[in-house]
Amino acid sequence: MKKILLFAFTAFFTVAASAQTSQSGQSIKFGHVDFNQLIQLMPEMDSARVKLAAASKETQDTYDSMLAEFQTKAQEYQNKNATWTPAVKQIKETQLNDIQNRIKQFESSASDELQQQKEILMQPIYKKAQDVVSGIAKAKNLIVLFDSSSVLYIDDKQTVDLTQEARKALNIPEGRTLESLQKELQAQQAAQKPVQQQ
Repeated sequence: MKKILLFAFTAFFTVAASAQTSQSGQSIKFGHVDFNQLIQLMPEMDSARVKLAAASKETQDTYDSMLAEFQTKAQEYQNKNATWTPAVKQIKETQLNDIQNRIKQFESSASDELQQQKEILMQPIYKKAQDVVSGIAKAKNLIVLFDSSSVLYIDDKQTVDLTQEARKALNIPEGRTLESLQKELQAQQAAQKPVQQQ
């Protein structure tokens, strides 16, 4: 369905562009930008990644702590329940049920909360990139700007590539690529592993 809509959308603007060109004598300009690259490489995204990683680690640590508490109490119940009075046994079972319920509630809410935090952090990043890219497109009198990271095909000769100009406007360091970002993230993960294993 998306492909059909994209084809119809492209066909419409191609027809509109040729009609406009023939009427005014000026060529209608289309542009494209790799929006995903811009978002991933923006300095603000580095900060968002750090905050999300910290929130995710805190969530995982909390979950692990709750699980460890349950396992300890479950082991204690298994080892000692034969020697307990019915009243003690009932309290211990209630404690186990309470911990289990808390773990289930935490599992269901933690994922949603992390997703909400991600959306809150990403919203201003997307807006900034969108505003910068739209401003450049307007300054160049483009009528349509395609996101090359989500379009199947773009003829570079017939569209203006705004990616490099947008990179400069968004303060993305020269030479920083998605590949170099991937290496940075892998190095960070490798550096954290020994700390987590200790």
